Amino acid sequence: MILYALWFAFGCFGLALLCCLYRVVIAPGVTDRLLALDTMTINVIALLTLFGILHGTTAYFEATLIFAMFGFVSTVAFAKFVLRGDIIE
Repeated sequence: MILYALWFAFGCFGLALLCCLYRVVIAPGVTDRLLALDTMTINVIALLTLFGILHGTTAYFEATLIFAMFGFVSTVAFAKFVLRGDIIE
């Protein structure tokens, strides 16, 4: 039963990832693209976690933590760049 739930979750998060990719390409403003990229990061984190559950290994969970840290830092840096025009003051 857990296998069916995992494959359903893969499909849902994959579809959400495609919707976010569409929003990154077709967006009216830079802030909308930034929000879509941040949402894509969250969806990739969820997919990596699901792969870890499916394969029963902790390597995917460590990769999830690293991806979450880089995703957070890149979102903050890009938002700061959009607001101020530079990242380092």
